[in-house]
Amino acid sequence: MGLNNLVVNQQAEINAVILHWPPSLHMEEDQFFDFCQANRELRIERTQEGDCEIMAPTGGETGGRNLVLLGQLYIWTEQDGSGVAFDSSTGFILPSGAIRSPDVSWVKKSRLAILTSEQKKQFLPMSPDFVIELRSPSDTIKALQDKMLEYSVNGTGLGWLIDPETQRVYVYQPDKAVIVLENPSCVTSDDVVRGFTLELAKIWDVGF
Repeated sequence: MGLNNLVVNQQAEINAVILHWPPSLHMEEDQFFDFCQANRELRIERTQEGDCEIMAPTGGETGGRNLVLLGQLYIWTEQDGSGVAFDSSTGFILPSGAIRSPDVSWVKKSRLAILTSEQKKQFLPMSPDFVIELRSPSDTIKALQDKMLEYSVNGTGLGWLIDPETQRVYVYQPDKAVIVLENPSCVTSDDVVRGFTLELAKIWDVGF
């Protein structure tokens, strides 16, 4: 069965399909990159154990919210000038070996400058400095919390997990307790992406 046929029901958003790969079929990073490029209609991540998590395109509400997140970070990034913002199609090879694609991410230009031209064209071999993950209807909060902890352990300095269903924001920083914000109107960073403020009105109410 082809990967395109994995998405067969009519739910607005579909739970991730997990493929377990035996050690004999382990793909190197460049092979995994080619595998993802051949199936660009799907969002594919790899766990540190080597399993593939395959996700279908998002529903309308989640797609609209993701654009709001990226738009706000992009505007701040252009004004600040010290880093580069990335959308959810960008893959990062974490130090653990996992390959993840955060909904929104940001990396300092000084870290990107040391990469070769070829490295910049493929999955970036680093953990982002800043990530945002947005819970969609098909996500469990536990799975996203585990992913946020994975980012922190692998060197991400700041992460925000946004849950529109409960209107909560979880703030992750290495070696610190998770902070839970209840129905905030905005969330501001005083570190990593210093001065960035994310307005949440259009996240809580996507507008259609």
